[in-house]
Amino acid sequence: MKFLRNLIASILGFFIAIFLLFIFFIGIAALMNTEEAIIVKPNSILELDLSTSIKDYAPKEDNPIAEALDLVDEKLALNKILNAIENAKSDSNIKGISINTTYISAGIAQTQAIRNKLEEFKESGKFIYAYNDVYDQKNYYLSSVADSLFLNPVGAIDFKGLSTEILYYKDFEDKYGVKMEVIRHGKYKSAVEPYLTNKMSEANREQTTSFLKSIWSEITDDIFKSRNIPVEQLNIIADNAFGRNAELAFNNKLTDGSIYQDEYTVKLNNAAEVKKANTITLEDYISTGKGRIFTSSKSKIAVIYAQGQILYGEGNEDIIGQGLINSAIKKARKDKNVKAIVLRVNSPGGSALASELIWRELELTKKEKPLVVSMGNVAASGGYYIACNADKIIAEPTTITGSIGVFGAVPNFNKVAGNIGINAEQVSTNNSPNYSVFEPMNQKFYDVTKEGVEQIYTTFVNRVAKGRNMTFEQVNEVAQGRVWTGKEAIEKGLVDTLGGLEDAIQIAAELAEVSDYRVRNYPNYKKDLKETLKFSPFGSISKEEVLKEALGNENYQLYNNINQMKNLKGIQARMPFIFNIK
Repeated sequence: MKFLRNLIASILGFFIAIFLLFIFFIGIAALMNTEEAIIVKPNSILELDLSTSIKDYAPKEDNPIAEALDLVDEKLALNKILNAIENAKSDSNIKGISINTTYISAGIAQTQAIRNKLEEFKESGKFIYAYNDVYDQKNYYLSSVADSLFLNPVGAIDFKGLSTEILYYKDFEDKYGVKMEVIRHGKYKSAVEPYLTNKMSEANREQTTSFLKSIWSEITDDIFKSRNIPVEQLNIIADNAFGRNAELAFNNKLTDGSIYQDEYTVKLNNAAEVKKANTITLEDYISTGKGRIFTSSKSKIAVIYAQGQILYGEGNEDIIGQGLINSAIKKARKDKNVKAIVLRVNSPGGSALASELIWRELELTKKEKPLVVSMGNVAASGGYYIACNADKIIAEPTTITGSIGVFGAVPNFNKVAGNIGINAEQVSTNNSPNYSVFEPMNQKFYDVTKEGVEQIYTTFVNRVAKGRNMTFEQVNEVAQGRVWTGKEAIEKGLVDTLGGLEDAIQIAAELAEVSDYRVRNYPNYKKDLKETLKFSPFGSISKEEVLKEALGNENYQLYNNINQMKNLKGIQARMPFIFNIK
């Protein structure tokens, strides 16, 4: 008995010691992370480095343990970037902005929103300069807004026009005996096309060419306005790679000079009219509170962020689930100080069921408060489903939207199983339309699933028709899974006006008839202790980063496409993930 008591005491002592040691290390980590308060010094230049992952909404981690152990993911929120640039316009300590980033970790629509805000910044009379060793196309598009743009003497500008590459798996399926059984509606529903054929259909080529040209026209028009290079000349530059070295880039007016970093620093000091200007990074500037627009008004405009693919369930910061989103919608609806709601959508779609559940909650909300949708990089398929019943829909010109179509897809291993000598036998009590991944899809299962796909497609089109005040036939004409840019979608009646999140908030305020308001962001994302302490086997590096490093970007894309399709459950209202514009 004494031995057992001593054993229990030893075990308890061990766990208490481990707990105290854990608390001790947290304390040490917290002390090590203690930094001096950041202040914006006079004669400062705001440095824009946008290589950190940019999301529409990236709430600050409020878990002290995660911060102490440096487990917080590095990311920037688009709304805070825009607010910081807005605040910098009137900040007497900020002399100008320097764009110096290796690449832009944002989508094209997000990049265009930042560029538009920088255009507004220039109206304050303050300068914007840009410098880089090498510009990729998206980086050059953003940086071309600068008053003066410089390139390293041995650098280059990769200005070549837009393209996308789509991988097709039909021959792979035939060779290895693994295939996706697909039931779809919509001749443009190219999300599943790579599993049905080994080449691009004319319908898919038509829509892809159309939206690439639409986005390219936005890019070239904006560069023309900033650099005064005619669009025709920009296309000649792209066709002939006239940015491939510093001399050609300068001769074709893509840059204002070829200089080194130290010479660029001198130019910045001269522009700031000081001997040595101070610099402050965008992240530090935001941390001083400049990522918010302050007001004492009690009236609020709620901005609810729906970002990521749509999956049935709770959801999180990267996945739209009806649980978190609907909870946020209800909170905003019940808050008497919230006068209007803006739904910010950045999603290629996903589960049709989850989309319908979110649509219903928004339909209830619209009866009580104005509802405006702001579209980000993509608001297509299920992403458009949850947007279609808003009072107003605002999209960036480069937003990818539409894709009104649905499909069902299930994996099938019948051929590969036969090749390796596996036979599956089924026993059932009833003659229901069951499906086995080891047997060919039978007609009864196909018919039932096809009926479900058609029913959801009809419901989807009816939702759009009601929300957009169109007939079923009018929506069906522009549906069929067809993808449009924001600029094209206006012509088709799917979008009301072009603009960014700030424009959507302003329109929502006008609908609510309020002139003084503050913005309240939803949802709240909180990680519990167990999730925070869930260490990766690769340390602080994510599994995705390890796979990209091991496989390379193109092979990782192939892996990711197959993996996403493998995990689909239920009928999908989803845009193709395979469009990688570059």
